[in-house]
Amino acid sequence: QLQLVESGGGLVQPGGSLSVSCAASGFTLDYYAIGWFRQAPGKEREGVSCISSSGGTTHYADSVKGRFTISRDNAKNTVYLQMNSLKPEDTAVYYCAARPEHCSNYYVRYDYWAQGTQVTVSS
Repeated sequence: QLQLVESGGGLVQPGGSLSVSCAASGFTLDYYAIGWFRQAPGKEREGVSCISSSGGTTHYADSVKGRFTISRDNAKNTVYLQMNSLKPEDTAVYYCAARPEHCSNYYVRYDYWAQGTQVTVSS
């Protein structure tokens, strides 16, 4: 089965930083755009960021713009989300997802999903 595997979640204090990673298992990410989404219990899934297959186009939700940075290293078959100046409202399960070539604002357009990793921002 083609899978995305996440790592790097955890607990961080408000104002702190955390990096999460998304690596492909069983396929290469070279031809896929990767999006990051997050969801808290009882809340809607929220698009956080996305990077095109080439890395030439990136997108950020207004709520994270200026604080989060998405990047990719195709040689390592991995996409990263660096999260800085974290706020309690960033607390959620974070998911990475893949679709061919180009980013989409709609999660239903993504073909492959990681299991998710918990990010908790708390004192």
